[in-house]
Formats: sequence, C-alpha cells, structure tokens
Amino acid sequence: MKPDAAAPSLSPTAPVLGSEGRPRPTLKAWVMAVRPKTLTASLMPVSVGTGLAFGEQVGRWLPAIAALVGALLIQIGTNLTNDYYDFKKGADTAERLGPVRVTQSGLISPGTVLAGAMACFGLAILSGIYLVWVGGWPIVAIGLTSVLCGYAYTGGPVPLAYHGLGDVFVFVFFGLVAVTGTYYVQALTVSPAAWWAAIPVGALGTALLVVNNLRDAHTDVKANKRTLIVRLGTRAGKVEYLVLLAASFATPFILFGLGLASAWVFLALLSAPLGVGPLKLVLRAEGAALNAALGGTARLQLVFGLLFALGLYLR
Repeated sequence: MKPDAAAPSLSPTAPVLGSEGRPRPTLKAWVMAVRPKTLTASLMPVSVGTGLAFGEQVGRWLPAIAALVGALLIQIGTNLTNDYYDFKKGADTAERLGPVRVTQSGLISPGTVLAGAMACFGLAILSGIYLVWVGGWPIVAIGLTSVLCGYAYTGGPVPLAYHGLGDVFVFVFFGLVAVTGTYYVQALTVSPAAWWAAIPVGALGTALLVVNNLRDAHTDVKANKRTLIVRLGTRAGKVEYLVLLAASFATPFILFGLGLASAWVFLALLSAPLGVGPLKLVLRAEGAALNAALGGTARLQLVFGLLFALGLYLR
C-alpha cells in the first residue's frame, strides 16, 4: 500500500494569512518585530541613571519607571520603523544574514508595521506627559527630539542610518540623552558624574550597531545604505568596535579618579570576560558568523550596565 503524501507544513517564519489573503500578525511575529534582545539599549541607560541618582540620594522611583517606559517605547518604535524602511529601501532582502525581519519575510504587512511604529511613538509621547509635569519644558525638548530622531533613523527625507549618522544617533540618544535625562527627571539637575556615566552606555549601544553594520556591509552597499562602515571600510569598523569597548572599561577609572564614584564602580570590570568572545569574532569573522558577536555584545551590555549601575549606587 502506497503511503499518503505528507501534508505540507508551515515554516516557523511562514506568514499566517487572513481571509483576504493578507498577513495576519501573530504574537510571535510581533515579538520578533520588537527585537527583545536589543532592548538592553533602553534598559541600560535608565538603570545607570537611576543607580547614580539613588547613590547620590536624589533618586525617585516613579520618574525612573516612566523614563524606562518612554525609552522602551521609543526604541520599539525605532525598531519597527527600521524594519519597515529597510524593506522599502531594499536593505532587507532574501540575502539578509541577520535574524528574520517581519516586513521582508511577509509575516506582517508593511502598513501594519509602520502603524505599530507610529503607535509606539504616540504612546511614548503620552507617557512623557508625567515626566513633563515632573521635569518641565526641558523634557518636552528631549522627548520630541528623541521621537523625531527615532523615526528619522531610517525614515524621512534624510534617514540618519543611510547617511552614516546611525552611530552618532545611538551614542547621543541611547547614551548621553537617556542617562542624563533619566537622572534629570529624578534630581532636576545633571551632575558631572551623570555625563561621565553616559559614555559607556552610549559606547556599548553603538558597539551593537557596529557589529550589525559589519555583518550587513555587503547588502548595505547594494541598497545604498551608507553606514560608517560602508563609507570607511570594515577595518575602520573593527577599530571603532575596539575603541568603544576600551572607552567603556576606561570610564570607571575616570569616575574614580575624579572622585565622582567610589571603588564600587569597578564592579563593572567583572563583565570584561564577556567582551573577549565578541571582540575576537569582530576582528576575525564576517557575514552571518557575526550574529554570535551581536548576541555576545548584547550580553556584555546588559551585565556591564547592571554592574555599573550597582557600583554607582554603592557609594
């Protein structure tokens, strides 16, 4: 007797179609779109700013939580915008070496992804109302600029990531602005220590972007996505990654040397072994092999950030 043919099975990334033949977003697809592993870039600056604020006895939990919610929403909105525009501009294609992107793979329709991004930016603005009440007009400027630049990262007439400005955006907004902004909404001022503490936060966030851009350099050239690595070459990208890691681990020494933190700040150095593997990959590997370096850099960012925040708190 001839066996029945096996029923076709859906791949893990096959889109679920609705009654009209359009992709019907699933919870799993939305989780993929959010990119949970990248959200350490929002958690880290709020943790560091809050750890320092409480260490200097000016910390306040409600503003800290509101700052975290706003930062997460802005980052998710930025991720969704990036997913949409990289597909529209041809940067995300079947040649993609990184994790699946929901727009390019057809898991979620482009219009739905963009609507999700706008919803996140809108909710970020709403969540900022409390922070404006606490911190005044400076928070309006910080919040609106962050939202606009989050959209302009890959959207708008002059997308930052397509003109080699992505690294600057990440360092400034996920480092300097996020840390000092978190500190400000609690203390209503910004101490010198907050500016220094923002440097490794921005540096490690930028290091994540560098790994991503090194991996995608080949497809970015085809899409005319002129990242710094496309402009300056992969060798420059590897040097940039090394400098960013060095700056991150040098900052605790600067803070201690200036008398802005106690010896507890050196707790952050315990994360150093986590940087060895990603650094070796960045210096030696290319293409899809750098996905492991991306995950390793995210782990380094998370552990460094939490230890750094704890060290700033313990004075």
